Amino acid sequence: MKTKLFSYSQLDTFIHRLSGLTKLICFLLLTSSVMLTFDIRIIFGIMILSIILFRIAKVEFKKVKLMFIYVFIFLITNFFLTFLFEPLYGVEIYGTCHELFRISNRYIVTLEQLFYQFTKFSKYLSVIPLGLIFFFTTNPSEFASSLNNVGVSYRACSAVSLTLRYFPDVQRDYHTISLAQQARGVEMSNKEKVLKRLKNMSNILIPLIFSTLDRVELITNAMDLRGYGKHSKRTWYSYRKLNKNDYLSITICALILLFTLYMRFFVTKSLFYNPFI
Repeated sequence: MKTKLFSYSQLDTFIHRLSGLTKLICFLLLTSSVMLTFDIRIIFGIMILSIILFRIAKVEFKKVKLMFIYVFIFLITNFFLTFLFEPLYGVEIYGTCHELFRISNRYIVTLEQLFYQFTKFSKYLSVIPLGLIFFFTTNPSEFASSLNNVGVSYRACSAVSLTLRYFPDVQRDYHTISLAQQARGVEMSNKEKVLKRLKNMSNILIPLIFSTLDRVELITNAMDLRGYGKHSKRTWYSYRKLNKNDYLSITICALILLFTLYMRFFVTKSLFYNPFI
């Protein structure tokens, strides 16, 4: 059975051709735009943009399906917990109360609370595709070389590159060890009870930890033997200069951030967009 690796995919798309530094800057600009406002109009716009970019990047949904499930469960849990602890927070924010129905004296479902929680739900949901796009379309070596070119220490850049490369290795090892343990009769499927499956996971985690430590030692020895860190500078094979598409992408994302700040401080003059006034 082939493992669906959660790692960089080398494709020829507009986003893949952008520099890793460009994608990092655009990611930070767009996520900052989402974090700096509760204006559903801006958040929805960035969400649509992120979905379009996700399709352009040709990221296979089957590779991220499990992550989306976990994130969706987290968001739904957060949605209900917000209502559980602050059922009238939306009323406090927007200053009006449009009651839909009453569960008890404390728990009153209002249009304001639903609107606030839906906006909060959308904020989280809009940045997830952006993070996945960055992870799946960025070559770790090229990204490290781009960071080094703007002044970041090449030692730190190499650490970032190795970390990004390490995710698929850990996933591959976990999958291999899991199959080996199942071949020895350790049940990991849905046929076994949940607590028993969790206990059986220790049979995977322990050898996974040791294989990880072995790989760290192997890489460290290889870098030492090659004199890594002797010089203050180094060259990069995969370095890519910024081109017009990079500057255009950064400019568009910067304009989105500036528009977000303009809407917040000069139009709505508040962190929250209030459609109830």
